[in-house]
Order: sequence, then C-alpha cells, then structure tokens
Amino acid sequence: MLEKFAKSNSLSFHVPGHKNGNLTGLPEAVRGMMSWDVTELPGLDDLHAPEGPIREAQELLAAAYGAQRSFFLVNGSTGGNLAMILAACRPGDRVIVQRNAHKSVFNGLVLAGARPVYVDPLWDAETRSPGHAEAELIREAIRMYPEAKAVILTNPTYYGKVSTHLRKIADLCHDAGMPLLVDEAHGAHFVIGGPFPQPSLALGADAVVQSAHKTLPAMTMASFLHVARGSLLDAERIGYYLGMLQSSSPSYPLMASLDDARHYIAAYTEEDLESLLDYRKTLVRGLDEFRGLSVIRTDDPLKLLLRADGHSGSALADALSREGVHTELSDPYQVLLVLPLLKSEQDECLEEVLAATARAVKSLGSGNQAEDPQEPLTQPAITAADGPPDVRSGKSCEWMDYRESEGRLSAASIIPYPPGIPLLLPGEPVTREKIRILDRHVTAGTAFQGTHRLDTQQILVSRQPPEA
Repeated sequence: MLEKFAKSNSLSFHVPGHKNGNLTGLPEAVRGMMSWDVTELPGLDDLHAPEGPIREAQELLAAAYGAQRSFFLVNGSTGGNLAMILAACRPGDRVIVQRNAHKSVFNGLVLAGARPVYVDPLWDAETRSPGHAEAELIREAIRMYPEAKAVILTNPTYYGKVSTHLRKIADLCHDAGMPLLVDEAHGAHFVIGGPFPQPSLALGADAVVQSAHKTLPAMTMASFLHVARGSLLDAERIGYYLGMLQSSSPSYPLMASLDDARHYIAAYTEEDLESLLDYRKTLVRGLDEFRGLSVIRTDDPLKLLLRADGHSGSALADALSREGVHTELSDPYQVLLVLPLLKSEQDECLEEVLAATARAVKSLGSGNQAEDPQEPLTQPAITAADGPPDVRSGKSCEWMDYRESEGRLSAASIIPYPPGIPLLLPGEPVTREKIRILDRHVTAGTAFQGTHRLDTQQILVSRQPPEA
C-alpha cells in the first residue's frame, strides 16, 4: 500500500508538513523513508478504523501468533500494557500483579485507579536477578483476594528467564474467573518454537503484549498486542482503550515495520533456525575460550550473560563499548547480550565480534573484586496496597525519616538495586517489617532506584495516615 502510494508522485496539500520529505533537511537516507510517512488519505486505511491493508495486516498477525485478534501498537508495549489494564478493571478494583513488573504496569494501575496486590518473585540465582512468582503464591493471593479482576505477570524476564508455572497459573486464574495478562515484551520471537520457550498465549494467557522492536526487525516503539481465542478479556474493550491511548496520527512507517516483522517471523524456516543455532554455538564456544570470562546461558537462546572475573558488569560494558561492542544492559555482576534473530543468508561478522571482545577483556587487567550477589532479605510475600498507587507529590505528601514512617502510605517507589525488586511502591503501607528491611539495606550501603532521600534517611509518604 505504502510503496504504491510513494510511486504515485502525488501532490501534497495535506499533513505532514515535510511534504513527502521534500522540505526536510535530514540526510538522504531518512528522506527516502519520509515518502512513506503519510496520513489517512483515500486508499491508505486508518489504524483506528481499519478496513483495508491495515486490517489485513493485523489479521495476518493474529494468524501468525494464533490469536483471536491482534493489534498494532505504535507507542510501544507501554500503550498495550495500559490498554490491557484499563480493559480489565475499574476504579477501586483489586488487581494481582507480579512485583518486578515494568513501570508501565504500575502506571496503568494508577490510571485505572486499581488497588494492587503485589506478589513477590523468587530470586533467580543463575542470572542474579528477580525471577518469577510461584503458582502457589498466586493461588494464595487469589484465595486472599477472590474479588480481584485480573492477574498481571511478566514473562520472560529481561534476562531471558521464563516462568515454569505459567500454565498452572493460567488455570488458577481461569478457575477464579480472572483473566491473565502477560507483559511478554521480550518474547515476540517465541512463536518460532523449540528450542525457544513456549509463548505465553499458548500457555493460557488471555492477553499478551510484545515489543516487536526488541527481538524482531521492527523499528523502536513498534509492538504487538494479542488477545487469545476464548479470552476472558474483551478484545473490543481493549480496542476502545487503544483508540484513546494511541495517537490519532499513527506512524505509517512504524506500521509498515510491524507488518514486515510479522512477515519475518512467519516466514522463519527450519533452515533459518539451524543457521541461527550454529551462529550462537560458534559465538559461545569462542567466548568460553577467553580466560577470565564466564558465559551464562538463559532460557531464551537469544540472551547471553557475560561476567568478567574480578570486575563489575559496568566495567565490562565500558570495555566492550570502547571496542565498538554495545550491550543491552549492565548490572553490578554482568552484561546482557541480545543476539540477532538471524536467517540463513545473514552474517554477523563473528570473527570481528570475538576479536573485539578479546581486546575488551584483555584491557580490563586484574582489576578489583566484583561485588558478591545480593539476594533479597526476605522470602516472597503478598502485599496489598490500601489504595490506588496514586499518592502524588505536593500538598498530600511529605518527606520524613523512614524510621518514623510506620503506618503511612508510601508515595514513591523504593527499589534496592540489586536485586531490583521494589521494597515499597506508591500506595503501599509502610510496615515495621519494611522499615527493618530498609534499614538493613541502608546500613549495608545498597544502591537504590526510585524517588528517595535515603542519604538523609528520608522517604516520601502520604501526609496523613490511611483511614482505618
């Protein structure tokens, strides 16, 4: 559709103002794409009321992923998470949510006015990061809060670990009449099949959001939302909220990118998979030969963790960056690599990658001892917020010594990092146990993310204690 329009040499007396790229000062490589950056002209269809090529593209997407209905997302998985949550609950409803969720999930709870029930994940010793919530803890949360309207999980984790309890959790949710919503941002490629993990949709999730731009060849922000066949969540209701949350002028290049990513994965062959696995095997074998470097495999074959003996993850990431190798993230222990989803005819210059990595590892020298892994100070638990996590800064909040804050509601996130599991989230009551754990972290010199003044022992809390 877009290619045909670009070749029509039409005269632009419509938005966007770059007029098919003729008025831009951007480089030629970008100007060429701008002939596809159009608006809802005759024949170009409309994302918010698709009847032509966009509708066909989304139907092909649903068929590729085995969904009842699939949507293009042009403002990232964030928009999809918000739409799922708004479609699942109303103000005041309880929602059970895995605590180590993406911030867009917590923002969705704020927008929905929901009352969250947080379920802690287990610590994953292999990746030294938060893992997944066990089925028995979800069962207990459902027993304690049978009025909850949904359960929200993240699968896989950023580090490529998948939940082994997802099918059982889906059954628990459905027996209780609750839809299971899954943020599967890092699993858009799982539909390929083994040796990749099973996708959440195939394991019983009612709705799933995927960042096509993370592991598929889609542009940044380009994402998918899938609604399962027989879902407990209404696809029309999700579409209604997407119409509110997504721009009324959606990007046609992003939609074309999503269509291309769908074709890429749908046309992925056994030969392509064999070539990818050969590439990965050769890469891992080469990395394993470097003295002082450890390679950690995760559940997702596209994810690898590298650890340099005696060095932090950030030091290794900096050394790799100086050699032109840019990693996905670093933490105190390691760096995360996201491998390309190669096809058989594609080549990623393995020798160059291995040579650059060798130089980076050698440049580190003996260094200092890396930090020991810090496991959570408590066992996984269930915590309910007394009200919506919407205690905003200003007149309703105040800074106070955390040691004197028992009984108040937290007005901000307090996240010990590592492990990265929030200790307090907005709307949660500050309990004596939370203060004890926070005090231990502060004494140990733990780094914190979120909004805090822990250098002066202060946290942000509601000005008045919650009503009894």
